[in-house]
Amino acid sequence: MSAAPGSVWGAVLIGVLAATGVPAQEPAPQQPLSVIDWLDETATPRRDPARPVALPQPGEPPVARSATPPEVQVAPLRQEQSRLIGLVPSHVTGLPEDIWQGSDPDLLARQIERLPDPVLPASQALLFRLLLTEALPPEGDADGGGALARARVAKLKALGAVDPALALIEQAGPARGPENFAQWMQLSLLAGTEDTACATMRAAPHLSEALDLRIFCAARDGAWEDAALTFGVASALGLMDDARLDLLDRFLHPDFFEGSDPPETPRDMDPMAFRLFETIGEPKPTRNLPRAFAVADLRDVAGWKSQLEAAERLTRAGALPDNLLLGLYTARKPAASGGIWDRVDALQRFDRALETGDPEAVARTLPQAWAAMREAELETAFAELFFDDLRSVPLSGQARALALKIGLLSSAYESAAQDADLQPAHPGPTETLALAVARGEAPKRPPEGETAGAVQAAFADPVPRSDLMEHAANGKLGSAILHTLRLLNEGASGDTRALRDALSTLRALGLEDTARRAALQVLLLERSG
Repeated sequence: MSAAPGSVWGAVLIGVLAATGVPAQEPAPQQPLSVIDWLDETATPRRDPARPVALPQPGEPPVARSATPPEVQVAPLRQEQSRLIGLVPSHVTGLPEDIWQGSDPDLLARQIERLPDPVLPASQALLFRLLLTEALPPEGDADGGGALARARVAKLKALGAVDPALALIEQAGPARGPENFAQWMQLSLLAGTEDTACATMRAAPHLSEALDLRIFCAARDGAWEDAALTFGVASALGLMDDARLDLLDRFLHPDFFEGSDPPETPRDMDPMAFRLFETIGEPKPTRNLPRAFAVADLRDVAGWKSQLEAAERLTRAGALPDNLLLGLYTARKPAASGGIWDRVDALQRFDRALETGDPEAVARTLPQAWAAMREAELETAFAELFFDDLRSVPLSGQARALALKIGLLSSAYESAAQDADLQPAHPGPTETLALAVARGEAPKRPPEGETAGAVQAAFADPVPRSDLMEHAANGKLGSAILHTLRLLNEGASGDTRALRDALSTLRALGLEDTARRAALQVLLLERSG
């Protein structure tokens, strides 16, 4: 199964926003954009309306009136005009364009870099919104937002969202300097679009002094003599490590190494080495590599098991559309049993039962499918994929209770909590609290346990962090949200005070949907960070 990068990754961005409940308000009567149109529109730089050229006035003398040198007016060059950088318009993300303006760009970049991987799917969704929203650079930033853009791109790459990262660095300007170009090239190598980056470097050699890149690009361009000459100089002078020289030698002279043992896998794989291994016919598995490398296993050339493992890994990080995962799960019959094959089998059985609408078949297959997805920590993806159809099947007993739980973990959590057909006759303390949170009500029943107590406090008597609210009031909303995401991670990992503070602050910042979804996930999922 394959898909165009734009369609796949455009769906990632739109899916993330839909999962957080952010309304995409398009001006009427304009129809909603398709994914391709949306990507084209957001990737197109904003231009000022065309201005007429000032022509000489009739009668203007064609030559100077005297030989006296004209007076030259001197003025300082203006700082680069601020421009929006981001893939999703502010009116879609719900975040203002000045979200970064009051913050120090270097501090913001460090905040983004040091933010750990989100524990909760709700945190993932908010982080993607923050990284992708169209926003102005920090006020007075001489770099024009370059460092912040690179930090956003690096975090997207770390999450496995390679194509959005690639689109963002292209918007920021890959030829604006060596740092931008280096990110662009690394992402291009992962995405398999390095020819464009190589052509840019050929036209502007100052963008990179990396000899391995020059050799690789020269060979890709068909300039084999240039590639061989540069390789010979680098080899003779020891300008690269032996492992990289060996890889490049095999890339340039494959006939010399026919039948020889494959080269050793480097301890720290980088995109260039990964691409070279592929090119010489020794592709490397991605399961133990950083998440961004998993994108390579989504291609048709990868086996089905590799595709499934990569899709699960990326979906867990919020970097892949749920529908693509489902498409891979249902592409064919499981080839074996055990591990991921049992998960595929359980989901396919449930999917077929749901298509029939037979309550007995659904009740029989739902627990196994849910257990399989819980093992893979893909519960919210399952909820998004199946709850709308599941709620239409009349269920009873444990199957109905499970359907309610699945509904509370979906983006339709509020309507699930109000659905009379799903209500438990005698809800326990956790169910009671979860239902109140989902309905937007202040919980009244005394909670059981410290985690439940923190959730109840955040919704019954919220006390947001005053320092973060002050940040937001002073034009540092982006920084405040990043700090709150860190708190939410700590809270989901067992720090109940951090959990209370994070949920309370999210609500005070107007991120009610994120707060409610995060609270429900803390109560209903088993996540420890």
